[in-house]
Amino acid sequence: MTGRLDGRIALVFGAGSSGPGWGNGKAAAVLYAREGATVVAVDRNLAAATETVGIIEGEGHKAFALAADVTRSAEVGSTVAQVVARCGRIDILHNNVGITEMGDPVEASEESWHRVMDVNLTSVFLTCKHVLPVMAGQGSGAIVNVSSLASVQINDYPYFSYYASKAGLNHFTRALAVRYAEQGIRANAVLPGVIDTPLIYQQIVAQYADVDAMKQARDRIAPMKRSGTAWDVARAALFLASDEAAYITGVCLPVDGGLSCRA
Repeated sequence: MTGRLDGRIALVFGAGSSGPGWGNGKAAAVLYAREGATVVAVDRNLAAATETVGIIEGEGHKAFALAADVTRSAEVGSTVAQVVARCGRIDILHNNVGITEMGDPVEASEESWHRVMDVNLTSVFLTCKHVLPVMAGQGSGAIVNVSSLASVQINDYPYFSYYASKAGLNHFTRALAVRYAEQGIRANAVLPGVIDTPLIYQQIVAQYADVDAMKQARDRIAPMKRSGTAWDVARAALFLASDEAAYITGVCLPVDGGLSCRA
């Protein structure tokens, strides 16, 4: 590791994995810590966040865990206040919370639509609402939002709320970039393609005959003929959060093995 984030405070929402293995948020939190950041690992499931912190501390790095539901402004505000009280600043805001629920406009319930929008999009509005004043006061900050290739490309899954929420997240990210550029705050998004994380075994597998069929089908989609990993997403996030991307803002970066190049 090169210490690209030495001395920085990274606030990672969705830092716990949704199951065994490496989710995107968990990998990003660990990679930020390996590069020198003090990581605040936040998850609705405190045990999941604590597991991530255990990995970070086991490697000799700094982190602590907090629990928060990102769809509740009061909980997000309390989390941010605790981080500022303990650390004095927030240098990186990483938004990784997201869910999928299947259904087209006829099939999906209104409750499902609102739930996905709240988790995938309103959550980022709320974290930014509470973190942006801190970053503006510092005159610096980097925001990394984890979107999806489904924000710009339609696949075979009927998750209309997911498409819409992630497309909204992209444009929200670009608007942040323009609005806050003069205040030293950058905002970018990562667009994962077919990534092998615990989430797909819970929320995507039902679209296939079985797990093996899912893995084979997803591997075939990308030009590289394999799925990516959470570490591929985390490395992109690290770049965007670091000074190596000091003149990059408003970018929606695909991490997809070339899949976005296809019509």
